[in-house]
Amino acid sequence: MRTSGAPATPADRPTAAERVRSILAAAHSMTVVTDGLRTEVRHLDGTDVLGGLHLHPADPAAGLPPAPRSGDRPAIRLEFTDIAPTPVRDRVRARVTVLGRLLTPYADTGADFAAGPGAAAETGRSTCVEFEEAVLETDDGFASVGLEELDAACPDPLAGYEAGMLTHLLDDHSDLVTLLLRLVEPLPATAVVRALPLALDRYGITLRLEERRGHHDVRLPFPSPLDDVEQSGAQIQALFSAARRRSHRNTLPA
Repeated sequence: MRTSGAPATPADRPTAAERVRSILAAAHSMTVVTDGLRTEVRHLDGTDVLGGLHLHPADPAAGLPPAPRSGDRPAIRLEFTDIAPTPVRDRVRARVTVLGRLLTPYADTGADFAAGPGAAAETGRSTCVEFEEAVLETDDGFASVGLEELDAACPDPLAGYEAGMLTHLLDDHSDLVTLLLRLVEPLPATAVVRALPLALDRYGITLRLEERRGHHDVRLPFPSPLDDVEQSGAQIQALFSAARRRSHRNTLPA
């Protein structure tokens, strides 16, 4: 497995920081661990957890909430699980853990998060955290993301739409998923039993090719990265057009 010391992320896929930001932006639930208690927070509104959570550097600057002594700052751990919206094998795509120490009290019910950033701003109850690190865990290994990287990264423009787009593609246009197999290179070494869309981001679409024993994922990059969701239709159609121009080499069993 690759770790944070692995080669840099290729330009045709999100960086670790972008993955973290996208997962936080689209999250609908999380687990909060603080003071030895685990709290399951559900029904997040999917408009970005960071709207109700303020992350500060380990050495807070002037003007931020007064920091208690280090020993008096309870540790907080936020856990997120990124689940594929389609019924693939092994649906957990990634896990994100945000580690830090509380600078302001945390509401045990998680209401500030569940109410969304607008409500948090109105009530003034957003939680301030002295940030330590964010850890991204995928099949490729672990990557540690610092605060500067996280601040500089933007959520993927498709993050909030990905689940609906992938389920629509699978439920209403499954023949087009099979069509995309023509773009897979190199050809699978063993017969593909089922191909399902696994992920969609500004750089392209990822298919999970399930074989009789095991599976592997392939990325099909768009002609160019998207800047906003309105560009997704044209880019996806470009992939379909490219697939139609290929001879039909990759097929699923009848």
